[in-house]
Amino acid sequence: MSASNSAIDQIVIVGGGTAGWLTAGLLAADMRLDPRPNRRITLLESPDIPTVGVGEGTWPSMLETLRSIGLSETEFIRECDVSFKQGSRFQNWCRGEGERYDHPFTLPAQYGRLNLAEHWLQAGGDIPFAYAVSPQSAACDQGRAPKQLATPEYAFNLNYGYHLDAGKFTRLLQRHCVERLGVVHHLGEVTGVQSLDNGDIKHLHLKSGETLAGDLFIDCTGMASRLLGQHYQVPWVSQRSVLFNDSALAVQVPYSTEQSPIASQTLSTAHAEGWIWDIALPTRRGVGAVFSSHHIDQDSVHERLAAYVQNTDSGARLSDLSPRLIRFDPGHRQRFWQNNCVAIGLSAGFIEPLEATALVLVERSAQFLVQQMPENREEMSVVSRRFNQRFSRHWDNIIGFLKLHYVLSAREDSDYWRDHRAEESVPDELTEQLLLWRSRSPWTCDSLYREELFPSASYQYILYGMRPDHTATAGLERRVRQSGAGAHAAFHENGMETRKLLQGLPDNRTLLNHIRQHGLHTV
Repeated sequence: MSASNSAIDQIVIVGGGTAGWLTAGLLAADMRLDPRPNRRITLLESPDIPTVGVGEGTWPSMLETLRSIGLSETEFIRECDVSFKQGSRFQNWCRGEGERYDHPFTLPAQYGRLNLAEHWLQAGGDIPFAYAVSPQSAACDQGRAPKQLATPEYAFNLNYGYHLDAGKFTRLLQRHCVERLGVVHHLGEVTGVQSLDNGDIKHLHLKSGETLAGDLFIDCTGMASRLLGQHYQVPWVSQRSVLFNDSALAVQVPYSTEQSPIASQTLSTAHAEGWIWDIALPTRRGVGAVFSSHHIDQDSVHERLAAYVQNTDSGARLSDLSPRLIRFDPGHRQRFWQNNCVAIGLSAGFIEPLEATALVLVERSAQFLVQQMPENREEMSVVSRRFNQRFSRHWDNIIGFLKLHYVLSAREDSDYWRDHRAEESVPDELTEQLLLWRSRSPWTCDSLYREELFPSASYQYILYGMRPDHTATAGLERRVRQSGAGAHAAFHENGMETRKLLQGLPDNRTLLNHIRQHGLHTV
């Protein structure tokens, strides 16, 4: 068989962590349906590289990902210190102290049929947009869970993702992949790469003296990018001129009591030179200050973080904890698939933790492989080109969406915020969209591409959470008049649904305690 027609049977994932094991799980679950006996997935990881484990947030897509690999939601919640995430709450981002807005995971009522944003604008926007079109913000205000005690696994009343302990999640995925999905787990350290004449990787040299051959190599080695970056020398495309943050100071904060309330949103609190994330898990909170080293020094960030921690209900002081500094160059690789090597996770890129895009890119990358796994080397050339096109678009989409949060801010208390609004730092596509949104609201027709990461509803939540006056209402009258009756009914139904859910949903900790003791029903 010629090299171009050789089958893609031996898949080698280099690097564990969440990216490696999640990719292994999705591929292995799909391959259980594959009749070819020669297909095998091997995950190689170094025993000397620890998992970061600072706590992560997911998107709602993780529900279907976990279900597709056969993982019980009850087991996941019990094993990984999981809480429910119903979106993000942004505090002090608009003009300064005391303001907030939400980006909930539940879409606006009648989304896709009715553009309620136009009707909300025409009515004067007296109720905050997220509250007017979805019950989720009101539920989060009262600490409600997104589902009832009797709701089955992966079902919900309000859409949700998860907050989780990344280290525990990795260990659960590893056990599940090896014991239930047949992934081969190999401990070892890569010391060299042997290539074929066409540049493909033939096998890896390991520190033990062994070699590990494969047909497709997946680089999940984190920011080191051992294969795509170091071996293939695929350039890094820095986005520091658009999104300035390049550092984070992260810490784990205890609760004051075992029954302290658990927030069901990621909290993102802005200050003069950056912002602080706050992710609530059942046993602790993951807190971190994100900043640009060009705009503030580390000592000042430490003071900001210490003040934030002191104002929590934990009673802890930062001086008694162990904050860890994380440095990163915001950006991504110029290509993500080179020859027979594809990068997934941090080896492909990282911008900043705002909107928690890291894990969803791992999911999308692995799902692309599941759907379009090449049968042979000749097909791989086509699939790799399509992968690069798709994920170049995804990165552009992420960069523009994250930049939107900074561009819309009216904070004037430092160069950090003023520099983020500088015209030369704003991507052209975002500038064009903001121009169009002066006379119309974001809607499904805005995208020129299929499978965008962020629906138009997400842009509505951010735009009208931060700048409810951005869109002029003069041009909306005709469209509003045509669908006025339907919109009025949708707003009314949302109010009724909000009241019903507030009466029927338990609080976050009550549901999580119930799951740990009794589990969730399975369908």
